[in-house]
Amino acid sequence: MATWAMEEFAEAELGDVRLRNRLIKLAARFADKPTASIPGACNDWAETQGVYRFFDQASEDKRGLGWQTVMAPHIAQTEARMGQHPVVLCLQDTTELDFNEQGIGGLGPLSYEAQRGMYLHPTYAVTPEREPLGVTDAWMWARQAQDADGNRPGIRESLRWTEGYERIAETAQKMPQTRLVYVADREADILDLMQRAHALGNPADWLIRSQHNRCLPEGGKLWTAVLATSALGEIEFMMPSRPGQAARTVRQQVFARPVSLPDDQGGRMQVTCFIAREIDAPAGVKPVEWRLLTNRKAETFEAIVELIDWYRCRWEIETFFNVLKNGCRVEALQLGHVAKIELALAVYMVVAWRLARLVRLGRTHPELEATSLFTDEEWKGAYILAKKPVPKTPPTIREVIRQIAMLGGFLGRKGDGEPGVKTLWLGYQRIRDFVQGVEHMRALHAI
Repeated sequence: MATWAMEEFAEAELGDVRLRNRLIKLAARFADKPTASIPGACNDWAETQGVYRFFDQASEDKRGLGWQTVMAPHIAQTEARMGQHPVVLCLQDTTELDFNEQGIGGLGPLSYEAQRGMYLHPTYAVTPEREPLGVTDAWMWARQAQDADGNRPGIRESLRWTEGYERIAETAQKMPQTRLVYVADREADILDLMQRAHALGNPADWLIRSQHNRCLPEGGKLWTAVLATSALGEIEFMMPSRPGQAARTVRQQVFARPVSLPDDQGGRMQVTCFIAREIDAPAGVKPVEWRLLTNRKAETFEAIVELIDWYRCRWEIETFFNVLKNGCRVEALQLGHVAKIELALAVYMVVAWRLARLVRLGRTHPELEATSLFTDEEWKGAYILAKKPVPKTPPTIREVIRQIAMLGGFLGRKGDGEPGVKTLWLGYQRIRDFVQGVEHMRALHAI
């Protein structure tokens, strides 16, 4: 079984050591073949049955095995990794999982009432260098249908943002040597969240994209007032390519000013609003503009630039969702009930984190020796399958990741940059098939 899976799940308290061993094995199998179905990821029918029996531990009445119990050891490992860094960004966002036309009980409507599925809202921890550290928390839920008046019963969904901050604040109390920063997009621009953080004493910082052009106590609108100040300076960065958009250089002017908001206790709380507005955007391209709010004073241009860089890291949770939905193909799961889906998601979130981490470590720590992430069979297999000479000494992580990605379709030309997640997960499947073949031949030879 893969060493990483043992490290992430070895402390799982499932009430039976056999269940824990099954969890470790199925996590390793899912990581070996992330795009495969459950039967396709398993070695045989007996192993497949074992996986389904594991998910059968989840019951519809929530009295069986819960996803929180499955994720608990990974969360502990994540917090241990977080404690090794001076700053950790805790990214939050929501994605919908579409299980339409699948016979799964307990699902609810999505963006359209006719769609069937559920929602996932994790907290994804990364460093300012964008190294993924793991998942520390999650909300999973299925909406109830609207009533005759168009109202939707159930708890208020916006609570996930405030409660998400509260969980991060609890984690911050356990690691005073690490600065935790809650980072979220426009949907988290909720006054209740800011007031709750203020009431707690801001144990974790927060950085949120502004959605509401609030009225100021002295009159006027927030964004207009910020842009009325003198620009603090300019920043420039490379905007990565996205579907329908080529990579390009972005140059922005930065404006900032302190803002006073009600603290819900009869007083005021001071926050900072800053706007990064693109200048000289190419013709026909919408200029990139970010309006951000934070509890930090950010009194210097350098401090503002650092916060903008941290906000740009928010895209890493989009990469995580991409791996989860397109790499691990969780929307193809057919497990009969949403409680079982939640249990599977707890495992697949850890698998998706590992895949995303492999890609990022190849960029942030390219000089590390490959044996820190790969077994000898894995890194040597990458060269053997590529029909290249196997190095006599272990190569670097970057070299091995590029070799694996080439097996998944990455061309590795001079202008291609570094490989992405998709080519890595496709190539890694070939590596794991190769390693399993080697292990099987060794077992036959031993007989």
